Amino acid sequence: MSLIVSSRVQRLALELLAALDSVRCIALPSSAAAGLSMPEAFAVGAELRRLRVQRGERALGWKIGFTNRRIWPRYGVYGPIWGPVWDSTTLLLDSGHAELSLTGLSQPRLEPEIVFGFARAPRAGMSLAELQACLEWVAHGFEVVHTHFAGWKFGAADCLADFALHGRLRVGPRVPVQGWHTLAEDLAALRVQLHCDGVRKDEGQGSNVLDGPLQALRIWVDAMAEQSPSWQVQAGELVTTGTITDAWPMAAGEHWHTVLSEPRLTPLSLQLVR
Repeated sequence: MSLIVSSRVQRLALELLAALDSVRCIALPSSAAAGLSMPEAFAVGAELRRLRVQRGERALGWKIGFTNRRIWPRYGVYGPIWGPVWDSTTLLLDSGHAELSLTGLSQPRLEPEIVFGFARAPRAGMSLAELQACLEWVAHGFEVVHTHFAGWKFGAADCLADFALHGRLRVGPRVPVQGWHTLAEDLAALRVQLHCDGVRKDEGQGSNVLDGPLQALRIWVDAMAEQSPSWQVQAGELVTTGTITDAWPMAAGEHWHTVLSEPRLTPLSLQLVR
């Protein structure tokens, strides 16, 4: 990725940052006469990362979006995207219960995911076993995604530029992966039920996420090295690997919770407030 930032990339980054801060929608960048390519979208993401660091935010890791093949036709995005998560958006929970304010979120939706923490930096081309050896912990998490494009209508480059749709992340109690010899298989077999106000809204399996969360992580590490090589995964960072169910619209006052088939992971309960 070029270190030279074009004036168009700068303008779009500033427009998206203003949309984030004011919680409003903007026109699709891809609808402009010049369109928006994936390399340009990565450049916008890199500029937004620089601007957010400049104003005092600290990147804690990454999110991968659109790893769930079941939802690709719904949104018209047919492959993974990724971007940073922040100390201003992310909270590590000591229990499975949390409150979350919807203030500052644009058209928010809820996603139950699997989150990993890195003990050491990975590299491209690793096997699943080698990649697992880079991990310190695994947890169940809720990512709240949102978009600054009306009606959740966009292309892949649009949502990549739009902060990779990241809004908030709540990470449940962390489980060490050392000694979990069937981690990849167990997470692929994981069943997740998603409930709102006592009603089951959806159910999914870990294999929906590019055949499993650890498999998705490997695909992402390789794709990062090829498509966004200036973004390096560091020891101590976390990554959330994509929704196991569909993403569900949220409203203040609702109570959401999950039921998990894997007893080593803690289910999550989330009360939404204004």
